[in-house]
Amino acid sequence: MQKLEKMLRDRSGLLLILAGAALIFGNVCSSRAPSAADGQAGAVCSRAGQMKQEGHITDLRIVGSSSMEKYADALAEGFMERYPGVTVTFQFTGSSAGIAAVTGGSADVGLSSRYLTEVEKAAGASENIVGFDGIAICANPANGISGLTGEQLSRLYTGQIAYWSELGGNDLPVVLIGREAGSGTRVAFEGLLGLAEQCTYANELDSTGAVMARIEATPGAIGYVSLEAAEGILSLDGVSPSLENIRRGSYPLYRPFIMVTGEGQKGNELLNAWFAYVYSEEGSRIAEKMKIVMKPYSSGSLLGPLPTRLMSGAAARVGQRGDGGRKQGRRGICRINAGRRENIEI
Repeated sequence: MQKLEKMLRDRSGLLLILAGAALIFGNVCSSRAPSAADGQAGAVCSRAGQMKQEGHITDLRIVGSSSMEKYADALAEGFMERYPGVTVTFQFTGSSAGIAAVTGGSADVGLSSRYLTEVEKAAGASENIVGFDGIAICANPANGISGLTGEQLSRLYTGQIAYWSELGGNDLPVVLIGREAGSGTRVAFEGLLGLAEQCTYANELDSTGAVMARIEATPGAIGYVSLEAAEGILSLDGVSPSLENIRRGSYPLYRPFIMVTGEGQKGNELLNAWFAYVYSEEGSRIAEKMKIVMKPYSSGSLLGPLPTRLMSGAAARVGQRGDGGRKQGRRGICRINAGRRENIEI
């Protein structure tokens, strides 16, 4: 009898544990008040199991720029908390690889830190600019330099200046660090300087972290990285790469952060949920923390019009000025080739 009572108690305890787990999971998906992002997503959370049963994709595959890694990771963490039935997977293999993965069908979203080419667009890639990232110029402190002019930066990267002493710094040889061919950061940096295929790199590295580590470990080194990852930042024509200076256009080295989508994805419920989250209050806070200037939402991108209450900051003010959310930015004071640029003062 005692053994039977013990078995019943153990079984009852197990049932209570299972029931509690089911209750907790149910509350995660259904107890909180629905937000605008939930409505835009088509109630992905509550339908996750049903979608799997019906053969719908609940895995979001994202491939691309390593410069966008921290931003994308933070977005994915929040997105999966909001929609527990969804899994977001990543491969950070560079902008060009991310775009190719979307057009080739092996990714749902491509991360690019450069503008798309006409060839890539013709292959079916759509350019959804979500924000702008400052490109910071960083140097090893042993160089003895705190700032450069645009002209000096160009001369450095074309090998016309060999020692930091030529710029008033210490007697150290200049060591030029850059990104690998195909990197969106490299394409943007060289394009803004008007130096495509002209830079004389000592090292070409395959990630933002690798560039920053090499600069910190190498006296004489100089390189360029995303603002969020930067240490030992140099001013450019006396202007620092702050969010405010990027918004105003007074700091000229910035590039787009783009989430690339492919043909036939319009109306995709899971993808719509992702973009709704990117432009949500929470998504905007993540961008600000990552030192990204959010681009005002455009109804001409992948999604249809988003509810105003879903958006914050710059995005919420779109349509209130009657100018399509754009305002003429100030011309940068650095002697840098503007190339394709966006007016992002908001």
